[in-house]
This record gives sequence, C-alpha cells and structure tokens, in this order.
Amino acid sequence: MWMISEEQFAWFGLTVGVTTFMLYMLFIVLQLAWESKAGKFGTFVIFLGLAFGMLGFVAKGFIQWLIEN
Repeated sequence: MWMISEEQFAWFGLTVGVTTFMLYMLFIVLQLAWESKAGKFGTFVIFLGLAFGMLGFVAKGFIQWLIEN
C-alpha cells in the first residue's frame, strides 16, 4: 500500500509508538504527583513505583545498540 514492509512497520510501532506512549505515561505520573502535592520525596517515590518499569524498555534498546555496534 505505502511500500512499507511488515518489519519496517513493526520497528516504527515499537520504537516511535511505544516511546510516545511512555512519554505520555510519564506526563500522567507527573500530573498525579503534582495534584497530590507529594513534594520532592513523594514525587520520587511515585516515579520509582509507577515509572521504574519503563527503564527496562530503555535498557533493552541501549543493550541492543551496544551489541550491534
């Protein structure tokens, strides 16, 4: 249709789509910390609990980049 292969579509969806979704999730966590008036330590705890899982996705991309280069 647009001369794009399935592999290119999957790469785009995984990198651009998931990264955009993760940034949106970080915005939601920040908004939650702001509305709850959590303070510095409370914001840290909220980010640690709710956003720490995203670090694995970022680490996976970095490790793949290291192995390929």
